[in-house]
Amino acid sequence: MVERSAQAVDHSRTVQVVTLATASDDDLAETARLSDEPVYLDCNATTPLDPEVRAEVLHYLDEEYGNAGSRTHLFGQRAKVRVNEARAQVAAVLDAQPDEVVFTSGATESNNLALLGLAAHGDDQARRHIVSTRIEHKAILEPLDHLARQGFEITLVAPTGGGWVDPDAIRAAVRSDTLVVSVMAANNETGVIQPITEIAGALDITDAYFHVDAAQAFGKVPKLLRDHRIDLISVSGHKIYGPKGVGALVARRRGYQRPPLRSLMHGGGQERGLRPGTLPVPLIAGLGTAAQLASADHQARSERVDAIRLDAVQAFDALAPHFNGEQSRTMAHTLNLSIPGVDSEAAMVALKDLVAISNGSACTSQNYEPSHVLTAMGLSDDIVKGALRLSWCHLTPDVRWGDVASCLAALRN
Repeated sequence: MVERSAQAVDHSRTVQVVTLATASDDDLAETARLSDEPVYLDCNATTPLDPEVRAEVLHYLDEEYGNAGSRTHLFGQRAKVRVNEARAQVAAVLDAQPDEVVFTSGATESNNLALLGLAAHGDDQARRHIVSTRIEHKAILEPLDHLARQGFEITLVAPTGGGWVDPDAIRAAVRSDTLVVSVMAANNETGVIQPITEIAGALDITDAYFHVDAAQAFGKVPKLLRDHRIDLISVSGHKIYGPKGVGALVARRRGYQRPPLRSLMHGGGQERGLRPGTLPVPLIAGLGTAAQLASADHQARSERVDAIRLDAVQAFDALAPHFNGEQSRTMAHTLNLSIPGVDSEAAMVALKDLVAISNGSACTSQNYEPSHVLTAMGLSDDIVKGALRLSWCHLTPDVRWGDVASCLAALRN
C-alpha cells in the first residue's frame, strides 16, 4: 500500500520515490537509486531547471495566475509586482536599470529585436553597415543575412586560431556609417569567452551601438557584461537553469536616450510597445529567480564545475586530445575537443548509454554540417569532423570519465 510520494533530486536528475509502509532502509535506498540513464553533458544546449525556479514557476501557474496587465484588481496587481521584481533581478546581474529590461521569448528573439529593431534608424541616418563575427550563433548570422538582403553591408570579422576575436580587428572594421557592432559574450560551441571589455574600449572611436549576445555567459561570467558601453544585451532563461520560452533584451540608456529600437510585432503596448502580448508571468518569475540565484550561488557553482573539468581533462590526457579553443579563455563548464582517429558521429553513438553529448550547436545538429565556428578558426577538416562538445553544470552528477575515455580510445582507427 502506497503511503506517500515524494521527489528526490540528485543534481540534474529527478526520480520519483515511492515509499512503502513496510519498506526497510535498504529497500528505500534501492527504490531511490538512479536509473541507468546517461549523464547529461549538453548544458550549452539547455540546462536542467533549478528546484527553486521550478517552485516559483509553479506558484505563478497555479496560485498567482493573474494577468500583469489587469490593473483593476489584486490578482493583476500582484502579477505586475512580480514582473517588476524580475526586471530588477535580471538588471542587477548586469548593473542595469530595471526599466531597461524588455522581456522576450528568449535570446533568439532578443537578438532579432536588437538587430532588426535598429534597421529603421540605420535607414534614417544613412548608417547601413554592421560589424559582427564569423563565430556568432545562427540567431545572429541569419538576421544579418536578412539585413544584407535589405541592402545593409555586413562585415564579419574572423576569429584567431584560439576562437576569440581580436579587439583591434573589430576596431579596424568599424566605419563612419557603422550602425551596430554585435559580438557574442561566449561561444556556444567552444566555450571561449570573448574579450568584451576590450572590444567595448576599442569602440571609443565610434558611437555605433554595441550589442552582445550573452545567452551563454549571462549569470556565469559576472563582470563581463557590466560595462556600460554595451548598449544591448540578449539573455536566455533556459541557459541559466530557468524555464524555456523566456528571455530578455537589456537596452541601456545613453544618458537619457534609449536605443532607437522599433518593434517587430504589433498588437499591444506591453514592454514599452517593443514586445506586444500578454506577459508570461510564471516564466518571467522563473527567469528572475534564476538570475538572482546565479549571482548568489556563483562561487559554489564555479567550484563544482571546476572540479568536473579537472576530472575530465585528466581522464582525456592519455588520448592526446586537441582542445578546440584557447583553454585559458574558456568557460569552466565547456570542453570542445577532438581525439585523433575518432569521428564525432561514431563517438556519440558509442557513448550514448554513458553520456549525452553533442558535436555542436543544438540549432544546427539536426542537419549536421561542419561547424562554421571551428572552420572559421582555421582548424583542419579532421579536427572539425572529430569535434565533440561536452558541457556540464553544478547540477551534473559525478561522471565516469575513465569509462568515457576508454570508450573513445576503443574507437581510434
